[in-house]
Amino acid sequence: MEKTLKITNVLSDPTRFSIYQYIVKHHHEVSVTDIAHMFEIHPNVARLHLSKLEDVKLVYSFSKKTGKGGRPSRRYRLSDEVIELNFPHRDYKLLSSIAIESFVELGEPGKKALYHTGKKYGEKVMDHYQIQLTENLTMEQKLDILRDAGTMLGMYPDFTYNAKDHSISFRINNCPFKEVATKNHTMVCTMHNSFLKGMFEALFTDIDLIETENMFQGCENCTYVAKLSIV
Repeated sequence: MEKTLKITNVLSDPTRFSIYQYIVKHHHEVSVTDIAHMFEIHPNVARLHLSKLEDVKLVYSFSKKTGKGGRPSRRYRLSDEVIELNFPHRDYKLLSSIAIESFVELGEPGKKALYHTGKKYGEKVMDHYQIQLTENLTMEQKLDILRDAGTMLGMYPDFTYNAKDHSISFRINNCPFKEVATKNHTMVCTMHNSFLKGMFEALFTDIDLIETENMFQGCENCTYVAKLSIV
C-alpha cells in the first residue's frame, strides 16, 4: 500500500507522467538533455523528474561513455517493474503464474484452452467499443480503436496500414505481461497472440497474425504483421 501511494504521488505530476509515458512508449534509453529538449523544460527540471521516477523504481539510471571524452553520460531506461495501483493490493501476478503453469501441465488441451482464453479476453476488451463497431468504420477509425485499446492496456502500440498487400504492421512497445512472461514466455506469448487476434477479429472478418520480433528473444520490441482477408 505504501509503495502504491508513493507511485501515485510521483505520477500525479502531469509532466512527470508524460515523461514516463514517453519512456514506456519509445522503449529506449534517454538522457536529461533528451527529456529537456522533448518537453521544453530546463535540464535541472528534467533531471528532477527523472530522479523522482527512479526513486520509485519506474526507471533506472546508469553511466555510459559518450565516445567524445570527458565524464560519462547519465542515461535512464524503463525498469522491469509493473506499476501496482490496486487498493488494496491483490497479487494477480501470482495467480496468473499459477494459472499458466496449470495450463502447461495439461499439455495440448492446456495450450488450446490458453488460446481460447486469450482470444476471449481480447474480444471482451473490444466490447468497450460496441457502439462504434456497429458503424461503417474506415480503416483509420479501426486503427484508432486498436491504438486506443492497446494504450489502455499498457502496450503503447504503433500501427501502420499497407494498402498494397492489405496488411497492418504493428509494434508493441511495452509488454503488460512481462513479469509473468519472465518465467514462461512461450505460453504467455501464445496467450498474448490470441488476445491480439481476438481484438483484430472484432474489427476485421479474418486475419492471419504473424509475429516477426519478440522482446523475450533479445529484440527491442514485439512486432507483428496482420494480413487481412479481402472480402
